[in-house]
Amino acid sequence: MRPFLPLGLALLVSLAAHAPVPALTAEQIARQVQDRDTGRDSRADFRMKLFDRRGRARERALSLLTLRGREAPGAPGTAPDGDRLLIRFTYPNDIRGTAFLVWKHPKGEDERFLYLPSLARVRRIAGREAQESFVGSDFSYEDIGGREFDEYSYALLDENASWTGPDGAARPAYRLESRRKDRSVEFPRVASLVLKDTFVVVQADIYNRRDEKQKVYAVKRLQQIQGIWTVIESSMANDLEKTRTELAVEKIEYNTGVKEEAFSRRALETAPPARGGEAPE
Repeated sequence: MRPFLPLGLALLVSLAAHAPVPALTAEQIARQVQDRDTGRDSRADFRMKLFDRRGRARERALSLLTLRGREAPGAPGTAPDGDRLLIRFTYPNDIRGTAFLVWKHPKGEDERFLYLPSLARVRRIAGREAQESFVGSDFSYEDIGGREFDEYSYALLDENASWTGPDGAARPAYRLESRRKDRSVEFPRVASLVLKDTFVVVQADIYNRRDEKQKVYAVKRLQQIQGIWTVIESSMANDLEKTRTELAVEKIEYNTGVKEEAFSRRALETAPPARGGEAPE
């Protein structure tokens, strides 16, 4: 037997059940993208392919370490003040040992460091260099190491966009615009597709100062690993230069117990293990 509800209370319950979910603002969507679950830490091996304007390919191998800062949802109080990231190239020999380190600071300017073994020195990547090419690829340091959230303003271009994945199924998405507050940078505007259910960026059109769409980021494969939505294959194409860079995950593990010590300046200069001089499979 259904419990009796006074008419007024029954009406309120009915209205609450059918009330629309408050729409997210553009900034809230951008925050969700930044704060989405990527584990407390991760270890990964990647394969990178760089294609020149003639379609000729060069291949590289790199490793990635990440650690979330204490402001990330679920992060312990012992975590660093901001996220940490370390990329180290392991193949081929002419780039082996090159490493990129990022210390993100929620209340200050992020720090980026590049170690070049040929010069045996660490070079700080200044904020004005963040949109330059990352080690000759079509990705920028900002694409790889993350953007400064407060350096951008956000607008919702389309609340009912969609993305068609590799399986041919359409998934609901937001189309989000991010505009750099400093309009003098090389790429001041990005229009991204953000999946509504996971807040993963699956496609982005990147515009130069002349407001030409110059670069396009695209996710080719998305998969759940240990319950975390992970971009397995992606590409960045430069339509003006006619070049393209592809990134593919060969192996990834989350929540492995990575320590903050792994992201020190000294760790940046540590030589990677030898791969025997052969290209990755």
